[in-house]
Amino acid sequence: MSGSDSDALLGTAPLPTPDDYDAYWASALDDAARHPLAVQLEPVDTGLTAVDVFDISFAGADGRRVSGWLRLPRHREGRLPGVVHFNGYGAGRLDPIDDLTWPVAGFAQLVMNTHSQGGGSTGHLLDGIEDPHRSYYRGVFVDAARAVDALRSLDEVDGDRIAAIGNSQGGGIALGVGALRPELSAVLAQAPFLTDAPQGIRLARNGPWLELRAYLTEHPDRADAVARTLAYVDGVTSARHASAPGWISDGLDDDICPPETARAAAEAYAAPVTLREWPGAGHEAGATGDRRGALAVLRDRLRLVDA
Repeated sequence: MSGSDSDALLGTAPLPTPDDYDAYWASALDDAARHPLAVQLEPVDTGLTAVDVFDISFAGADGRRVSGWLRLPRHREGRLPGVVHFNGYGAGRLDPIDDLTWPVAGFAQLVMNTHSQGGGSTGHLLDGIEDPHRSYYRGVFVDAARAVDALRSLDEVDGDRIAAIGNSQGGGIALGVGALRPELSAVLAQAPFLTDAPQGIRLARNGPWLELRAYLTEHPDRADAVARTLAYVDGVTSARHASAPGWISDGLDDDICPPETARAAAEAYAAPVTLREWPGAGHEAGATGDRRGALAVLRDRLRLVDA
């Protein structure tokens, strides 16, 4: 596809915020709130000695059960700061012993199982893509907001010290939750997907944006409907509604979520934000170095002190 053809799909500027953005999300969250959270916890035997892991579930969009992993430092005193963690496209919640940085560092961590994902499943980006009220990510963002509520409801957690974090798709979801749950203390989005869709579709050379590029190439007459649907969940739109301090990072050689898209979110971010860019890095966006920086930010923002 030539550059001019690619530019024609959704244009080149970030999508405008829909006029009914606030009402759209208020309706979605109100619908979910009609269902009690009904949080359930089941201990998981992992063999770990420093971290307790639970299979957690709660009611999300339309009352559907949403699962996840809850990880708590085994040796804890008082109520813990918490992170709600969202993973990349197709990853789901991964294994109960994956990614132990946050509980080992002293946080309660809820990793949400993104609806119908896991095992590398793809194609969800196109689900309901022509109708904002049927959009796959409408339900996922509601699930994510309810995940914040579920973590805040636990006796072990200080509900006033909660952050939303995520990488790739999870970074886009974290930005979305930051717009929907203004009581959050911080939002961390690493190489966020779902962000600045026009540039993502135009510049990406790998990953899920290519699913949408192929769809629009085949159905160019549906571009306006697609743009309207994406505008409700685009990370730039979410950033315009941010209230918690943010940390956004990107790799300058990322061909899945090009750095231009993360920059657009940082430029639109309505609260204080740090943009951390990593020369020579791809979609890992700094990897361990970025994680160290994010950990320092969260320790400060969530007032975590060593015992």
